[in-house]
Formats: sequence, C-alpha cells, structure tokens
Amino acid sequence: MESRENSHFLSASTIKGDKVVNRAGEDLGKIEELMIDLEDGRVAYAVLSFGGFMGMGNKLFAIPWKALSLKPHEHFFLLNVDKEIMEKAEGFDKDHWPVIDRGWLGSMYTYYGHKPYWQVELPGQTEITQPLN
Repeated sequence: MESRENSHFLSASTIKGDKVVNRAGEDLGKIEELMIDLEDGRVAYAVLSFGGFMGMGNKLFAIPWKALSLKPHEHFFLLNVDKEIMEKAEGFDKDHWPVIDRGWLGSMYTYYGHKPYWQVELPGQTEITQPLN
C-alpha cells in the first residue's frame, strides 16, 4: 500500500484491496474496482467484494462512492450499513456483471440511501437557460 500522507489524492491501485468495515467494526469486504463515469468524469461507484469463504463464493456489489468514508491512517473505508443490508443487497458474479445504466445505478444509490450523483447540484453550479451571445 502506498503512503497516505497526502490523503487528498490517492491512486486507484492504492485503494484496490482496501478493507471496508461498518460502524460496528464488522468486515464488509474489500474494494475490488473503482468505476468511472466517462460522461461526467467522476467516480460513479466502487465495486465491493463481500461474502463467501476465503475468497470463494464472493459476490460483488456496486457501492455509491459517496457512501464510503476513507480512514486514511487506519487504511480502511467505512460504509455505514449493517451487515444484513449487504447480505440482502443485489450483487453480481465476477464473471457476469450487470448491464450498468443510470436506471440500475439509480436504484443502487437509493438502496444505500444516497441520491445519485448526477441528480445532485454542485456548490456554485448554476443552470444556464439561454445561450450566451
């Protein structure tokens, strides 16, 4: 794992494999991938592996990036959900990823209690209704 002295920027390879726990300290798995929305240029979600035994039978889950809180000095992410929520969540097999579209992604964000990032107005963002001429 790379140094996390500068916690404002991390490479994706540094995050991959990081442990994810909940507030109760229960192990929820590890980060497998970060998925980038190419239209918006933002991290859309993290892929979390959870379940199984010794890496066998793990399911993958799309987790809203904003649902994860980095604990840089402890080298883990915090996901504020009960383990039962993860056990009931819609997951997918590593060899059979779902077709990801904004409908599917929106329902995943809602499941974890977050508003989809494409529906959130950024601070200082204004809508331009007329062309600037």
